[in-house]
Amino acid sequence: MGAASSDAFVEDVELSGHIIDSLLLPKVLDLITALGGSFELKQVTIGHHRTDPSYALIQVQAPSEEQLQQILDQISDHGAVPVTATDCRLVAADCAGAFPEGFYSTTNQRTEVRVGGHWIPVEDQEMDCGICVEPEVPRARCVPMIEVEPGQQFVVGHAGVRVFPQPREQQGSSLFEFMSSSVSTEKPKGVAVRQIAQAMYRCRRRGEPVVLVAGPAVVHTGSGEHLCQLIRQGYVQKLFAGNALAAHDIEQALFGTSLGVRLDRGEVVEHGHEHHLRAINTIRRLGGIAQAVEQGVLRQGICYHCHRHGVKLLLAGSIRDDGPLPEVVTDAVEAQRLMRQELRGVGFCLMLATTLHSIAVGNLLPAWVPVACVDINPSTVIKLMDRGSFQTTGVVTDVEPFLRVLLQELERLERLEAAGGEPDR
Repeated sequence: MGAASSDAFVEDVELSGHIIDSLLLPKVLDLITALGGSFELKQVTIGHHRTDPSYALIQVQAPSEEQLQQILDQISDHGAVPVTATDCRLVAADCAGAFPEGFYSTTNQRTEVRVGGHWIPVEDQEMDCGICVEPEVPRARCVPMIEVEPGQQFVVGHAGVRVFPQPREQQGSSLFEFMSSSVSTEKPKGVAVRQIAQAMYRCRRRGEPVVLVAGPAVVHTGSGEHLCQLIRQGYVQKLFAGNALAAHDIEQALFGTSLGVRLDRGEVVEHGHEHHLRAINTIRRLGGIAQAVEQGVLRQGICYHCHRHGVKLLLAGSIRDDGPLPEVVTDAVEAQRLMRQELRGVGFCLMLATTLHSIAVGNLLPAWVPVACVDINPSTVIKLMDRGSFQTTGVVTDVEPFLRVLLQELERLERLEAAGGEPDR
């Protein structure tokens, strides 16, 4: 960082990748001026083809050193790094459960830190964490605040940190490129469902886990059997939900009702409002869902098939839960830790009719894991995007017709492969 004149401080930064079509370059330039600085484009090289990266060398100017540093900190999250790189600054945590003052707050984008003159990747990428560095290894990883231990070394400030925003995919290869504009009820649902089916089909072929996040509306709308079929066919490896989905699924399995309403006839059953509580009580008396399945009490439904087909069922509780079921994790911090652990290495995430669980999972996923959020309420998808889960594709519809058509598309892909076709196209 140096002074160009008596009233200006300057720093040269580099920006590379798909900075034109992803609008990163104008975003960085706009940030510089919005924060009271100015810029000079010293070099710009634009890729000739869609797959070619571009490059920009930008001189950033500011009236004070503090203002220049503020600008550099802001634009670094968009991939702009100083030409003269320095090692990241490390400060030891002085107490448990809190970062050092001035810690670097992570994004969900691929990140590297400079240690000992070398750039190393940050593991377990997640937004709103700190970067813990072990210089002697060297190793860097995202650590949530609650897991900070005294003596751990954390990155402080933005120096020695560089971020790699997700590049624009090749034309036709991005699963959800056509859905990248604002959320709308007028989006073509059929195209969206086909591409979600392709994403799940590819994950199954590659052996990558698919995580499904679901709310109780899956049961209330009569979509439970569709989800059971997805589980039986191997398209779901992990299911995240709350006490309500499991409780009403078991209610339906034991009593044929959901919220006291018969799903086959749509009729309210006398004393049906008690059924979910009686279902929970039955499972609690047996010791849990697994015991109920093994003893032949629970013989159908989502929870039944999760147990039979080895699907990880992770239920996170809330203060409004009845019971809850024995499997429900009532400690919110522990539930978050388990979700974080189970999300490592997933290839795709499908969210169905649940706002809070969707946002919770979205906050834990790195930017390169594609997400599809299906909800009758468009605000669920908007909230996800507003919180930084920009890789989310939204489908505004009821879950029952969505799941029904999704199964049809998956069956079509299976038939195509069996006939020797190319299901990925």
